[in-house]
Amino acid sequence: MHRFALLLLFALAGSAFAQAWPAKAVRVIVPFPPGGGAEAAARFLCGHLSQALGQSFVVDNRPGGNTVIGTEAAAKSAPDGYTLLLTGGSTMSIQPLVFAGKLPYDPLGDFAPVTQVSHFPFFVLVPASLNVGTLAELVAYAKARPGQLSYASNGSGTMAHLGMEMLKQATGMDLLHVPYKGFGPALPDLLSGRVTVMMADLAPVGAQLRAGSLRALAATSLQRSSFLPEVPTVAELGSPGYEIDVWFGLFAPAKTPAEILAKLHAEATRYLGSPEAKEAFAKVGHEPAPSTGEAVRARIAAEQKSFAAAVKAANLKSE
Repeated sequence: MHRFALLLLFALAGSAFAQAWPAKAVRVIVPFPPGGGAEAAARFLCGHLSQALGQSFVVDNRPGGNTVIGTEAAAKSAPDGYTLLLTGGSTMSIQPLVFAGKLPYDPLGDFAPVTQVSHFPFFVLVPASLNVGTLAELVAYAKARPGQLSYASNGSGTMAHLGMEMLKQATGMDLLHVPYKGFGPALPDLLSGRVTVMMADLAPVGAQLRAGSLRALAATSLQRSSFLPEVPTVAELGSPGYEIDVWFGLFAPAKTPAEILAKLHAEATRYLGSPEAKEAFAKVGHEPAPSTGEAVRARIAAEQKSFAAAVKAANLKSE
Protein backbone atom coordinates (compact mmCIF):
# COMPACT_ATOMS: atom_id res chain seq x y z
CA MET A 1 0.00 0.00 0.00
CA HIS A 2 2.84 2.31 0.90
CA ARG A 3 4.45 1.66 -2.51
CA PHE A 4 1.16 2.32 -4.31
CA ALA A 5 0.77 5.64 -2.47
CA LEU A 6 4.27 6.69 -3.56
CA LEU A 7 3.55 5.79 -7.19
CA LEU A 8 0.31 7.75 -7.05
CA LEU A 9 2.14 10.72 -5.56
CA PHE A 10 4.76 10.66 -8.33
CA ALA A 11 2.06 10.39 -11.00
CA LEU A 12 0.17 13.35 -9.56
CA ALA A 13 3.39 15.37 -9.28
CA GLY A 14 4.26 14.61 -12.90
CA SER A 15 0.80 15.62 -14.03
CA ALA A 16 0.98 18.87 -12.07
CA PHE A 17 4.41 19.57 -13.55
CA ALA A 18 3.08 19.06 -17.07
CA GLN A 19 0.07 21.29 -16.37
CA ALA A 20 2.39 24.06 -15.14
CA TRP A 21 4.52 23.81 -18.30
CA PRO A 22 5.89 26.12 -19.57
CA ALA A 23 7.02 27.95 -16.45
CA LYS A 24 10.13 29.43 -18.11
CA ALA A 25 11.59 30.07 -21.58
CA VAL A 26 11.71 27.18 -24.05
CA ARG A 27 14.54 26.90 -26.57
CA VAL A 28 13.98 25.44 -30.02
CA ILE A 29 17.22 24.15 -31.52
CA VAL A 30 17.55 24.60 -35.29
CA PRO A 31 20.58 22.62 -36.55
CA PHE A 32 21.01 24.87 -39.61
CA PRO A 33 22.72 28.26 -40.08
CA PRO A 34 20.65 31.44 -39.70
CA GLY A 35 18.88 32.85 -42.73
CA GLY A 36 17.36 29.70 -44.22
CA GLY A 37 13.93 28.12 -44.33
CA ALA A 38 14.38 26.17 -41.09
CA GLU A 39 15.04 29.31 -39.08
CA ALA A 40 12.11 31.10 -40.74
CA ALA A 41 9.74 28.22 -39.95
CA ALA A 42 10.99 28.10 -36.37
CA ARG A 43 10.55 31.85 -35.89
CA PHE A 44 6.98 31.81 -37.22
CA LEU A 45 6.04 28.90 -34.94
CA CYS A 46 7.92 30.25 -31.91
CA GLY A 47 6.24 33.63 -32.28
CA HIS A 48 2.84 32.03 -31.98
CA LEU A 49 3.76 29.62 -29.17
CA SER A 50 5.27 32.47 -27.13
CA GLN A 51 2.04 34.42 -27.40
CA ALA A 52 -0.30 31.47 -26.87
CA LEU A 53 1.53 29.80 -23.97
CA GLY A 54 2.79 32.88 -22.14
CA GLN A 55 6.51 32.07 -22.16
CA SER A 56 9.30 32.85 -24.63
CA PHE A 57 10.06 30.22 -27.26
CA VAL A 58 13.58 31.11 -28.43
CA VAL A 59 15.23 29.93 -31.65
CA ASP A 60 18.70 28.51 -30.98
CA ASN A 61 20.69 28.06 -34.22
CA ARG A 62 23.20 25.21 -33.76
CA PRO A 63 24.65 24.52 -37.23
CA GLY A 64 27.52 22.17 -37.97
CA GLY A 65 28.34 18.54 -38.65
CA ASN A 66 25.65 18.16 -41.33
CA THR A 67 22.99 19.06 -38.70
CA VAL A 68 24.39 16.45 -36.28
CA ILE A 69 25.75 18.89 -33.68
CA GLY A 70 22.45 20.61 -32.91
CA THR A 71 20.43 17.42 -33.20
CA GLU A 72 22.67 15.53 -30.77
CA ALA A 73 22.38 18.42 -28.29
CA ALA A 74 18.58 18.18 -28.48
CA ALA A 75 18.60 14.38 -28.16
CA LYS A 76 20.70 14.59 -24.97
CA SER A 77 18.64 17.36 -23.38
CA ALA A 78 16.39 16.72 -20.41
CA PRO A 79 12.94 15.50 -21.53
CA ASP A 80 11.18 18.28 -19.65
CA GLY A 81 9.68 20.30 -22.52
CA TYR A 82 12.23 23.11 -22.29
CA THR A 83 14.38 21.99 -25.23
CA LEU A 84 12.77 21.23 -28.59
CA LEU A 85 14.15 20.61 -32.08
CA LEU A 86 12.98 21.83 -35.47
CA THR A 87 14.52 19.96 -38.38
CA GLY A 88 13.53 17.75 -41.28
CA GLY A 89 14.35 14.96 -43.69
CA SER A 90 18.05 15.75 -44.09
CA THR A 91 18.54 15.13 -40.37
CA MET A 92 16.06 12.35 -39.73
CA SER A 93 15.84 10.41 -43.00
CA ILE A 94 19.14 10.86 -44.86
CA GLN A 95 21.85 11.26 -42.22
CA PRO A 96 21.16 7.81 -40.73
CA LEU A 97 21.91 6.37 -44.19
CA VAL A 98 24.97 8.56 -44.75
CA PHE A 99 26.52 7.89 -41.34
CA ALA A 100 25.51 4.19 -41.47
CA GLY A 101 25.28 3.30 -37.80
CA LYS A 102 27.71 5.97 -36.58
CA LEU A 103 25.16 8.67 -35.88
CA PRO A 104 25.16 9.89 -32.24
CA TYR A 105 21.35 9.99 -32.18
CA ASP A 106 18.52 7.69 -33.24
CA PRO A 107 15.84 9.63 -35.16
CA LEU A 108 13.09 7.21 -34.18
CA GLY A 109 14.32 6.25 -30.71
CA ASP A 110 15.65 9.49 -29.25
CA PHE A 111 12.83 11.83 -30.26
CA ALA A 112 9.09 12.23 -29.83
CA PRO A 113 7.71 13.90 -32.98
CA VAL A 114 5.16 16.63 -32.19
CA THR A 115 3.94 17.63 -35.66
CA GLN A 116 5.09 18.25 -39.19
CA VAL A 117 5.48 22.01 -39.58
CA SER A 118 5.80 22.78 -43.29
CA HIS A 119 6.74 21.32 -46.64
CA PHE A 120 8.04 22.81 -49.88
CA PRO A 121 9.93 21.98 -53.07
CA PHE A 122 13.48 22.77 -54.03
CA PHE A 123 14.25 24.60 -57.25
CA VAL A 124 17.13 23.95 -59.63
CA LEU A 125 18.90 27.32 -59.76
CA VAL A 126 21.55 28.83 -62.02
CA PRO A 127 23.02 32.35 -62.16
CA ALA A 128 21.34 34.63 -64.69
CA SER A 129 24.76 35.21 -66.25
CA LEU A 130 24.88 31.55 -67.35
CA ASN A 131 23.58 31.23 -70.89
CA VAL A 132 21.02 28.51 -70.15
CA GLY A 133 17.28 29.04 -69.84
CA THR A 134 15.93 25.52 -69.40
CA LEU A 135 16.88 22.29 -67.64
CA ALA A 136 17.53 20.66 -71.04
CA GLU A 137 19.96 23.46 -71.90
CA LEU A 138 21.73 23.00 -68.55
CA VAL A 139 22.07 19.26 -69.20
CA ALA A 140 23.47 19.90 -72.70
CA TYR A 141 25.84 22.55 -71.33
CA ALA A 142 27.10 20.18 -68.63
CA LYS A 143 27.46 17.21 -71.00
CA ALA A 144 29.63 19.33 -73.27
CA ARG A 145 31.92 19.94 -70.25
CA PRO A 146 32.07 16.63 -68.37
CA GLY A 147 33.64 16.96 -64.93
CA GLN A 148 34.39 20.66 -65.43
CA LEU A 149 31.33 22.11 -63.68
CA SER A 150 30.25 22.02 -60.05
CA TYR A 151 27.12 22.31 -57.96
CA ALA A 152 26.69 23.76 -54.49
CA SER A 153 24.77 22.22 -51.60
CA ASN A 154 24.06 23.28 -48.03
CA GLY A 155 26.20 20.40 -46.75
CA SER A 156 27.06 16.77 -47.36
CA GLY A 157 24.24 14.31 -46.79
CA THR A 158 21.51 16.95 -46.93
CA MET A 159 18.31 16.71 -48.94
CA ALA A 160 19.75 19.20 -51.46
CA HIS A 161 22.87 17.05 -51.87
CA LEU A 162 20.81 13.91 -52.44
CA GLY A 163 18.40 15.76 -54.75
CA MET A 164 21.24 16.92 -57.02
CA GLU A 165 22.81 13.47 -57.08
CA MET A 166 19.44 12.00 -58.09
CA LEU A 167 19.17 14.67 -60.81
CA LYS A 168 22.65 13.76 -62.07
CA GLN A 169 21.63 10.11 -62.24
CA ALA A 170 18.40 10.98 -64.07
CA THR A 171 20.02 13.27 -66.64
CA GLY A 172 23.55 11.97 -67.03
CA MET A 173 25.23 15.21 -65.95
CA ASP A 174 28.76 14.96 -64.56
CA LEU A 175 29.07 17.64 -61.88
CA LEU A 176 31.44 18.04 -58.94
CA HIS A 177 29.82 18.47 -55.51
CA VAL A 178 30.93 21.48 -53.44
CA PRO A 179 29.37 21.41 -49.93
CA TYR A 180 28.90 24.66 -48.01
CA LYS A 181 27.81 25.35 -44.43
CA GLY A 182 24.34 26.42 -45.53
CA PHE A 183 22.68 27.95 -48.57
CA GLY A 184 23.62 31.47 -47.47
CA PRO A 185 27.39 30.87 -47.65
CA ALA A 186 26.95 29.18 -51.06
CA LEU A 187 25.00 32.05 -52.63
CA PRO A 188 27.91 34.39 -53.50
CA ASP A 189 29.70 31.61 -55.40
CA LEU A 190 26.51 30.68 -57.26
CA LEU A 191 25.77 34.31 -58.17
CA SER A 192 29.32 34.81 -59.43
CA GLY A 193 29.25 31.60 -61.45
CA ARG A 194 32.02 29.99 -59.45
CA VAL A 195 29.61 27.07 -59.04
CA THR A 196 27.16 26.40 -61.86
CA VAL A 197 24.00 25.18 -60.17
CA MET A 198 22.35 24.72 -56.77
CA MET A 199 19.14 23.13 -55.52
CA ALA A 200 17.46 25.20 -52.79
CA ASP A 201 14.13 26.38 -51.44
CA LEU A 202 12.83 29.91 -51.87
CA ALA A 203 13.65 31.13 -48.34
CA PRO A 204 17.36 31.84 -48.97
CA VAL A 205 17.09 32.76 -52.67
CA GLY A 206 13.73 34.49 -53.12
CA ALA A 207 15.23 37.99 -53.22
CA GLN A 208 17.77 36.98 -55.87
CA LEU A 209 15.08 35.35 -58.00
CA ARG A 210 12.91 38.46 -57.78
CA ALA A 211 15.90 40.64 -58.66
CA GLY A 212 16.64 38.49 -61.71
CA SER A 213 20.16 37.51 -60.62
CA LEU A 214 19.16 33.84 -60.34
CA ARG A 215 17.04 31.72 -62.67
CA ALA A 216 14.87 28.76 -61.60
CA LEU A 217 14.91 25.97 -64.19
CA ALA A 218 12.81 23.30 -62.48
CA ALA A 219 10.94 22.39 -59.31
CA THR A 220 11.53 19.12 -57.47
CA SER A 221 7.87 18.57 -56.49
CA LEU A 222 5.64 16.21 -58.50
CA GLN A 223 3.22 19.07 -59.17
CA ARG A 224 4.23 22.63 -60.03
CA SER A 225 4.66 24.93 -57.05
CA SER A 226 1.97 27.54 -56.49
CA PHE A 227 4.76 29.95 -55.57
CA LEU A 228 6.43 29.70 -59.01
CA PRO A 229 3.76 28.09 -61.22
CA GLU A 230 5.60 29.03 -64.41
CA VAL A 231 8.53 26.78 -63.47
CA PRO A 232 8.11 23.17 -64.72
CA THR A 233 8.93 20.16 -62.58
CA VAL A 234 11.88 17.84 -63.07
CA ALA A 235 9.34 15.03 -63.49
CA GLU A 236 7.52 16.70 -66.38
CA LEU A 237 10.83 17.58 -68.06
CA GLY A 238 11.71 13.98 -68.78
CA SER A 239 12.38 12.34 -65.41
CA PRO A 240 9.00 10.84 -64.44
CA GLY A 241 8.69 9.97 -60.76
CA TYR A 242 11.46 12.33 -59.69
CA GLU A 243 10.39 14.01 -56.45
CA ILE A 244 12.06 15.77 -53.55
CA ASP A 245 9.42 17.03 -51.13
CA VAL A 246 11.26 18.82 -48.34
CA TRP A 247 9.71 19.12 -44.89
CA PHE A 248 10.35 20.37 -41.37
CA GLY A 249 8.95 18.95 -38.16
CA LEU A 250 8.90 19.83 -34.47
CA PHE A 251 10.43 17.27 -32.09
CA ALA A 252 10.92 16.83 -28.35
CA PRO A 253 13.40 14.50 -26.65
CA ALA A 254 12.03 11.00 -26.07
CA LYS A 255 10.29 10.50 -22.71
CA THR A 256 8.97 14.08 -22.65
CA PRO A 257 5.69 13.85 -20.64
CA ALA A 258 2.68 13.06 -22.78
CA GLU A 259 0.74 16.01 -21.38
CA ILE A 260 3.43 18.43 -22.61
CA LEU A 261 3.51 16.80 -26.03
CA ALA A 262 -0.28 17.03 -26.23
CA LYS A 263 -0.27 20.71 -25.28
CA LEU A 264 2.47 21.49 -27.80
CA HIS A 265 0.72 19.53 -30.54
CA ALA A 266 -2.65 21.19 -29.95
CA GLU A 267 -1.26 24.72 -30.00
CA ALA A 268 1.20 24.18 -32.88
CA THR A 269 -1.37 22.52 -35.14
CA ARG A 270 -3.99 25.15 -34.30
CA TYR A 271 -1.60 27.82 -35.54
CA LEU A 272 -0.35 25.85 -38.56
CA GLY A 273 -3.93 25.38 -39.74
CA SER A 274 -4.69 29.11 -39.58
CA PRO A 275 -4.79 31.70 -42.40
CA GLU A 276 -2.13 33.67 -40.49
CA ALA A 277 0.32 30.77 -40.72
CA LYS A 278 -0.43 30.23 -44.42
CA GLU A 279 0.31 33.88 -45.12
CA ALA A 280 3.52 33.93 -43.03
CA PHE A 281 4.95 30.72 -44.47
CA ALA A 282 4.12 31.75 -48.03
CA LYS A 283 6.66 34.57 -47.69
CA VAL A 284 9.43 31.96 -47.69
CA GLY A 285 7.84 29.52 -50.14
CA HIS A 286 6.57 27.03 -47.56
CA GLU A 287 3.14 25.54 -47.02
CA PRO A 288 2.13 24.80 -43.40
CA ALA A 289 1.47 21.08 -43.06
CA PRO A 290 0.38 20.06 -39.54
CA SER A 291 0.12 16.35 -38.77
CA THR A 292 0.12 13.84 -35.95
CA GLY A 293 3.40 12.84 -34.36
CA GLU A 294 2.85 9.30 -35.62
CA ALA A 295 2.57 10.59 -39.21
CA VAL A 296 5.99 12.22 -38.83
CA ARG A 297 7.43 8.99 -37.45
CA ALA A 298 5.93 7.02 -40.36
CA ARG A 299 7.32 9.51 -42.88
CA ILE A 300 10.84 9.19 -41.47
CA ALA A 301 10.68 5.40 -41.59
CA ALA A 302 9.33 5.45 -45.16
CA GLU A 303 11.96 7.93 -46.37
CA GLN A 304 14.80 5.95 -44.82
CA LYS A 305 13.64 3.00 -46.94
CA SER A 306 12.90 4.94 -50.14
CA PHE A 307 16.14 6.96 -50.14
CA ALA A 308 18.44 4.05 -49.25
CA ALA A 309 19.07 3.02 -52.87
CA ALA A 310 19.68 6.62 -54.01
CA VAL A 311 22.14 7.27 -51.17
CA LYS A 312 24.02 4.07 -52.01
CA ALA A 313 24.04 4.79 -55.76
CA ALA A 314 25.33 8.33 -55.14
CA ASN A 315 27.92 7.02 -52.64
CA LEU A 316 26.91 9.76 -50.21
CA LYS A 317 29.29 9.95 -47.25
CA SER A 318 29.83 12.43 -44.47
CA GLU A 319 32.57 14.94 -45.32
